[in-house]
Amino acid sequence: MEFDPYVVLDISRSASPAEWKRAYRRLAMRWHPDRNDHPEATERFKQIRAAYDQLMAGEVAVEEEVQADSDAAAEPDHAPPPAAEPEAPQAADIRLNIELDLEEAVSGCRKTIHYTRGKACPTCDGSGEHGFARTRFCGECHGSGRVRDAERVLVPCTECGGRGFFSERICPDCGGSGREIAEVSLDIRVPHGMLPGDELRLAGQGEPESDNFQAGDLYLTVVIRSHPLYQLRGRDLHFAMPVSMLALLAGGEIDLPRPGGKLRHVLEAGRAEARLLRLAGQGYPGRGKNPAGDLVVELQPVYPSRLNAAQRKLFLQANAALLDDAANCLPEVHAWMQAHSPS
Repeated sequence: MEFDPYVVLDISRSASPAEWKRAYRRLAMRWHPDRNDHPEATERFKQIRAAYDQLMAGEVAVEEEVQADSDAAAEPDHAPPPAAEPEAPQAADIRLNIELDLEEAVSGCRKTIHYTRGKACPTCDGSGEHGFARTRFCGECHGSGRVRDAERVLVPCTECGGRGFFSERICPDCGGSGREIAEVSLDIRVPHGMLPGDELRLAGQGEPESDNFQAGDLYLTVVIRSHPLYQLRGRDLHFAMPVSMLALLAGGEIDLPRPGGKLRHVLEAGRAEARLLRLAGQGYPGRGKNPAGDLVVELQPVYPSRLNAAQRKLFLQANAALLDDAANCLPEVHAWMQAHSPS
């Protein structure tokens, strides 16, 4: 096929091999038949690939020539290392979400994911061509092989590579893309302590390899479902917990829930009012260089709504005992009584 690879890849003639690769990957992603339903996408994609292969073949030839000259001029014990082979381009990556319960994210888990990706069409073995060839004129240049640029100068048509026509043997089963959709089931392990938005990369599990393409990668973005109790803020776990006002007054042991178990905590005696506990390192687990978060609990005092006779008797006894030492136990009551009691 006669065409100008620099025109096809839309790069300058002074561009470096790295720029060739970037241009190739950008255009290949745009014109890949699995991503572009334009009727000429398959032909355009093949032309882009051929242009890149032509440039890389020339680059390798130049490197080999330079290498031969260097080998001839160098001493036998100082031969330079062989030139590295150019890196093969990569097929498209696939990006999906993976939903986890909070408990699964805390401890890690195994999941089976189901998704679709392309595979080589069995009719044409992935070539996109099958059956008898047919020819059609290029719609861009109307079969002339030339178009006028911005300065009204005739230049080779980039759509057909200057040929003016396309010779096609389009496979009827895949429409010339060479691919068909395959269902995939994959068992994976999710490490513990991953946060929402973190990504798992599964190398080679994206779109499969074909011709000069390496297999793409599969990226799974972690989504953690909302939890009826906990709120995840960074790596801190927050929740609210009702507590008897007597426990807040007298202190003592209480059990705090946390994913995977419970934590026993000793309350200090104090006022029967809302209290915030922050237990360092007892929240969401750490990962890598990120330490574990805190467990943050809002204790909400709850007062008895109803008392039976026995409970009422105990409360009256406790109240009498408190009044006996009101100056220490009930200072506000004691001060009021001192100020307003009859002489």
